[in-house]
Amino acid sequence: MSILDNWQQWKDFLGDKVIAAQKQGMDKEKMSEVAFQIGDYLAKNVDPKNEQERVLADLWKAADEKEQHVLANLMIRLSGGSVNH
Repeated sequence: MSILDNWQQWKDFLGDKVIAAQKQGMDKEKMSEVAFQIGDYLAKNVDPKNEQERVLADLWKAADEKEQHVLANLMIRLSGGSVNH
């Protein structure tokens, strides 16, 4: 079973990584860029495993780059982190 199979486990996993990045001093702008790169990679290379991921992938594909950055920041916030610009 992959971490991507279960939406809640995926959010918890992301939340743990966001907290670890914050504790290591990663600034919010860098965290936002990493989240964007992960989202872009997943959208292009990984088949969604549940309904939530499919909606997110569809939104990602419909969005322009600025909107994809917003989605990446929302995923950080949804997972328990924060990125304020």
